[in-house]
Amino acid sequence: MLDLVLTQTLNGLASASSLFLVACGLSIIFGVTRIVNFAHGSLYMLGGYLAFTLVSWFGPANAFGFWGGVMLAVLLTGLVGALIEIAILRRIYQAPELFQLLATFGVVLMLQDIALATWGPEDKLGPRAPGFRSFVILFDSRFPSYELFLIAVGPVVLGLIWLLFHRTRWGVLIRAATQDREMVSALGVNQRLLFTSVFAFGAALAGLGGALQLPREAINLHMDLSMIAEAFVVVVVGGLGSVTGAYLAAVLIGVLHAFGILILPKITLVLVFLVMAAVLIARPHGLLGKAGVEPRGHAGQLFLLSPADKAAKAFGAVMLALLILAPLVVPDHLILTLTDLVIFAVFAASLHLLMGPGGITSFGHAAYFGLGAYGAALAVKWLGASMEPALVAAPLLAGVAGAIFGWFCVRLSGVYLAMLTLAFAQIAWATAFQWVDLTGGDNGILGVWPSAWAVSKTVFYYLALAIAVLVVVALRVIIFAPFGYALRAGRDSPLRAEAVGLDVGRLQWAAFVIAAVAAGIAGGLFAFSKGSVFPTYMAIPRSVDALLMVLLGGVQTVAGPVVGAFAYMGLNEQLMKLTAYWRFGLGLSIVLLVVLFPRGLVGTWLYWRARRESAAQAAAAA
Repeated sequence: MLDLVLTQTLNGLASASSLFLVACGLSIIFGVTRIVNFAHGSLYMLGGYLAFTLVSWFGPANAFGFWGGVMLAVLLTGLVGALIEIAILRRIYQAPELFQLLATFGVVLMLQDIALATWGPEDKLGPRAPGFRSFVILFDSRFPSYELFLIAVGPVVLGLIWLLFHRTRWGVLIRAATQDREMVSALGVNQRLLFTSVFAFGAALAGLGGALQLPREAINLHMDLSMIAEAFVVVVVGGLGSVTGAYLAAVLIGVLHAFGILILPKITLVLVFLVMAAVLIARPHGLLGKAGVEPRGHAGQLFLLSPADKAAKAFGAVMLALLILAPLVVPDHLILTLTDLVIFAVFAASLHLLMGPGGITSFGHAAYFGLGAYGAALAVKWLGASMEPALVAAPLLAGVAGAIFGWFCVRLSGVYLAMLTLAFAQIAWATAFQWVDLTGGDNGILGVWPSAWAVSKTVFYYLALAIAVLVVVALRVIIFAPFGYALRAGRDSPLRAEAVGLDVGRLQWAAFVIAAVAAGIAGGLFAFSKGSVFPTYMAIPRSVDALLMVLLGGVQTVAGPVVGAFAYMGLNEQLMKLTAYWRFGLGLSIVLLVVLFPRGLVGTWLYWRARRESAAQAAAAA
């Protein structure tokens, strides 16, 4: 028994060191630049692939060939990180931080297809590390010596970073920028050079984490997204910007995961998110985090939400008329696509209520979309309900989840709140995935078909369009109702809002419930549109889709999420048909849109129109 406990503890510490290397770089980048770098997992993957290639070239049999290849892979990954910062992120530092996250997600898609084209879809098995190919005997059990080496890497890197930050001028500047980067810039420090060097350093650490995995596991195209989720968890649990906190969190999660596989194997899929949820509820800023070290947010940075003028209403009426007439002129397969676009417009509009008027970022909004789909499917499967009552059950289940999750989430703010929403979404996903008797697990629930009168693709499209219009209009009415203005007051100045008698927490909680209900309606419609429901409906990629739709359209516009849904999902659909490397095309499109339209499509159009009107007024006054 003792040898099993020791072995699992050592396994957990080895995994913790690898996780720490990635999370440490992510935390340093965030602390200085305030960028939530979604591409950090891709840099980890890139480090692994580069190490595989370089070690193969140099010869894995000798120490110089292996370790030289690893270190060169680390340097090249750092160079790629610097190029990403210079070519993309440097151009959008003045945009809200969420748009920078959007740009880094575009980089994720591009790097995935670059890796696919360069190394192919097969897993790459690396050689064992010279000098660490044997094992040691611990309590009559064999334990790989390379794992012991990895255990030592974590504390050594932590110590070196401490020395770097406390004994060098560059390190002092990083610590100063983490506390107040505007003051550092005011003192004459070259902020551009500092940001580039920090991004390169963080990328190199991610590359080191990936390269050191070469003797442990196969390098593959999926290791980026699996790592970035856990790295975000470590950074948030440890405390944003705290390297020591990241190491403590990595050890905590690594050891718990090692023992969780033995004791509670069914919760291993979601264990890290359960840990994060528990820590954030008990300590809202993580283990060693400090209040205020988080993104400024996007509230109020663009312009205030305003009711649509005559031109905007006329444009909306024309677009609605085109959607109504579309089934008369387009083929059947495009009607299915239009149905999906209409449903996703509702999904995006529901998230916009939180992000726009509420100033709340949710990384787990797919939970309500998926629970809405499951609410409808379970009503059909277990209650024998028809489509009509099932569509009522969908928002009810999603609304209950929104009330429960939102009650905890509104006690936090910024990235901490966003990550707690992700934790709850992953818990909901794991429940649907593993509760096989109720949900069918990964096989899903099949046979969720519309009522006889709505079986036709065209009829169901008109049903979805009618419901979508009602929901979007209802959300618009809420935004410009007293509740919406109160919600915006709490977003822009929570202290003043509290001072005049507004309960900001209760307002945000109500917004969570309303947004969940609207997302549940979209999920219910999607279930009947597809005839089936699967756990992937509430997985992380679906939440990312919602974020992308809102941000591409424009956060501070009512029409933005609807336009963003049609633009993003439509572009995604067309690129998938045109090329096998559609991710690269989609990622490049996202990056270009963010660089060219940093306020979103609708937001940029309104900004340009406002500038033209101001110029015209100035000319008239002159």
